[in-house]
Amino acid sequence: MAKKIPVIEIDGRTGEGGGQLVRIACALAAVASQPVRITNVRGGRGGGGGLKSQHVTAIQYLAKATAADVSGLSVGSNKMEFHPQLRPSDLTSRNIKIEAESPAASTMLIFQAVFPFLLLAGNGKGDPIRLEISGGTNVSFSLSFEYLDQVLLPTLQDAFGIRVERKLIRRGWSLGKQQRGKVHFRFTPLKRGEPLRLKEEGVVYGGDGPQLSVSDVEAIDVTMIVPAEMHDSLEEALRETLATFFGDVEVEFKIKEDSGADSRIYVLLVAHAREGKVRWGKDVLRSMPKKPRDKGKGGQSNPSALSQSISNDVAKKLYEEVNYGGVVDEHLQDQLVIFQALAEGRTSFPRTTAKDDLEQSMAKLAMDGKMPRRKLAKPSDEDADHTSTARWVVSELLPDVAWFGNGMVCEGVGLHMEK
Repeated sequence: MAKKIPVIEIDGRTGEGGGQLVRIACALAAVASQPVRITNVRGGRGGGGGLKSQHVTAIQYLAKATAADVSGLSVGSNKMEFHPQLRPSDLTSRNIKIEAESPAASTMLIFQAVFPFLLLAGNGKGDPIRLEISGGTNVSFSLSFEYLDQVLLPTLQDAFGIRVERKLIRRGWSLGKQQRGKVHFRFTPLKRGEPLRLKEEGVVYGGDGPQLSVSDVEAIDVTMIVPAEMHDSLEEALRETLATFFGDVEVEFKIKEDSGADSRIYVLLVAHAREGKVRWGKDVLRSMPKKPRDKGKGGQSNPSALSQSISNDVAKKLYEEVNYGGVVDEHLQDQLVIFQALAEGRTSFPRTTAKDDLEQSMAKLAMDGKMPRRKLAKPSDEDADHTSTARWVVSELLPDVAWFGNGMVCEGVGLHMEK
């Protein structure tokens, strides 16, 4: 008789207490065939918390792929259990379509939840997986397709050699009139017996001396998906504001697209350093305000004033992010945690203002390979951010993951499927 695996219980109020905790817990449960129970789902969020459409959609797929026993899997549910039975290597379907019930459910968050499982689903013949997800592509409180395309996936490729072809079929918005989008992905999972590994020698992604500053920025890419009437004024405002913060750095407008509605304004800035391998992204998603001060003559909106406001906001945030220190932005750092945990060996994607502490810790690690291993406690109110929460969740699901230097360095488990 097979030994019964104990269920790991996760309190959904821990740390930042949002949907990220649910996605990581269920993704790793599916990867490791580990039963998990989540209580107080999204308990750190207002409005009663509970599962949202994007969580239900992702977990429904993982449950089907792993023949899992599930309970509490419905929108608004505050408690759920997920007991996977099959491993990633048992997956047979290589053409996968996932459609969220709500058109506003984030396709990018669904992708984040199912991708680790699919990445380990090599079938021995090297067949690729084709994945199509239908839902929102530009959704509030979620990474956009453009951030995934320009920041997260390029970093995964540069750091771990993960290559993912992606194509935006149709854009979907959560602002204004809901519009369902669709995204297509194609990638080849890891071979059986092959773990994820950092491509570069050493531990720190981005090379030796991880601390960078604004002066190291080599170029800034701009994406603006806004009403056509704002194109000229917003480009002018962004060029002027970026020059104020970053000097004469090269600015390229990669995407200029008409959003088709005043309710849909999206801008993404991506700063590059170290020959493009280090990226920081900052974006803004909003609607055109309707207050009188934002109106011109005859009650018409004032694109110039709004363009300047948006430009000041997003450029300042990018400047502050780069100036913070490290080789990733705050969102990229927490999105990489699950890959660090699954990978073989030690990895670090530092983001810190404590430059001296970081350099001294890395020097010590380089000299003797030893640092005090820290068992991560539940994030306190003081450090309840996405990254600390993500690190804690992976430690609960994968207890062999080791963290050093206050979470700065991760020693992953090198998880792989047997040949």
